[in-house]
Amino acid sequence: MPALPAFDIIVDSDRNLVRTRFVGNITEAAMKQAVIKVEALLPQVKPGFSIFANLGQVESMDLDSARPLTQIMDLCRVRGVALIVRILPPKDRDIGINLLSIVHYRGRVRTVTVESVAEAERILG
Repeated sequence: MPALPAFDIIVDSDRNLVRTRFVGNITEAAMKQAVIKVEALLPQVKPGFSIFANLGQVESMDLDSARPLTQIMDLCRVRGVALIVRILPPKDRDIGINLLSIVHYRGRVRTVTVESVAEAERILG
């Protein structure tokens, strides 16, 4: 069975929704590729869009991954993200996403943390 990519993104323009998934051990190189994908696909959504960020399967994230991750956050903020629904890794694999969100979304983006994909889908409608 092939390994899942470290990062995947799907844009649903009709719903003005971006779905991201992070899996496994996230490296700086993988995050830099993620920035390129996000930059390419964000023009497909309008300001006021929502993001479903599934980080539940992250095992670890290199410290050097923080800079490209925050670039993604900043790109989304500038593009006009209004809602982020996210699944975080278990607390023993905390990658600091709460702190990064506070700094890079500056309290302007509604953020909801959920436990399951089903719960996320209910919120996203």
